[in-house]
Amino acid sequence: MRVLGLDYGTKTVGVAVSDALMITAQPVETITRKSANKLRQTLARIEAIIEEYEVEKIVLGYPKNMNNTIGERAEACEAFKEDLERRTGLPVILWDERMTTVESERVLMAGGVRRENRKAVIDQMAAVLILQGYLDSAK
Repeated sequence: MRVLGLDYGTKTVGVAVSDALMITAQPVETITRKSANKLRQTLARIEAIIEEYEVEKIVLGYPKNMNNTIGERAEACEAFKEDLERRTGLPVILWDERMTTVESERVLMAGGVRRENRKAVIDQMAAVLILQGYLDSAK
């Protein structure tokens, strides 16, 4: 069984997938869309990734506010969760993603990734951190 990790943003979705033993998360890609409201192609690409990796569950980063309240981004994430469940038929777990983008930036800087190259992979790294947090908690 594999689990898909997603970092849902206004214009991009970072994608990561677990190994078959559900021990580690690896980056897959960053899906980019032209408009925040245009999700058809994004959902179609996610479905293709699910089929390619034989995914059975999705973990979606849930951007709660630092004071644990639900803001505009979290509400958009809840709507995306419903779209994913309806479209894929798979269970979608919301996973607290507070500070994952900051941590992603830190990991990439420590790895020597140049500033101009970080933007291309930061969403994937955030998806990896979201998924790895879920995998670690499930042990």
